[in-house]
Amino acid sequence: MVFVLIAIAIWGFDRFYYTPQNRKIIQFKGEIKAADQKMEQFLLLTKGVKTVEAEVIRLEKELKGLRERTLKGEEFRAFLRHLARESNALPMKIISLTPLEEKLSPPVGIDSHRETKKDSAFEYRKVTVQMVLHSTYTKLGTYLKDIENLPFLVNVDSLQIERNEGISPFLKVTMGLSMHMVSL
Repeated sequence: MVFVLIAIAIWGFDRFYYTPQNRKIIQFKGEIKAADQKMEQFLLLTKGVKTVEAEVIRLEKELKGLRERTLKGEEFRAFLRHLARESNALPMKIISLTPLEEKLSPPVGIDSHRETKKDSAFEYRKVTVQMVLHSTYTKLGTYLKDIENLPFLVNVDSLQIERNEGISPFLKVTMGLSMHMVSL
């Protein structure tokens, strides 16, 4: 009879305490596994956010650098003065200089119907200059290096160098330059 009581006690313990606790433990393990998976997803998302934040910071620095080097009106005159000064100092002869200005559309993301006066105060323009000049190869290299060192951004869009016996020792250079300007 003692064995029957011990068996009933073990069965009761298993039935009313151990099995429900074991079910709770299995349920908690499932919840922990789900929480671990969510935590891994959040860690991946935070890594992605950090990567995006770093890229945004890099692009903002690049944009700031471009804004500093974008013409604001008076710099075009400075470019022309630089051109005159360099062509005077170097053995270069400017044959023709043709500026062409085009207006650019507002930056993407600005709704033209909802522009404020502050937004509409900025007008973007691109000035393209087609130049034909006579120069030696060495002096042309010096001039192009000086263009790169200007305090604003000037793009050399096209460059064609031709040898012409009629203007020897000079080369005939056809160059297309472009500058972006912001009118205030």
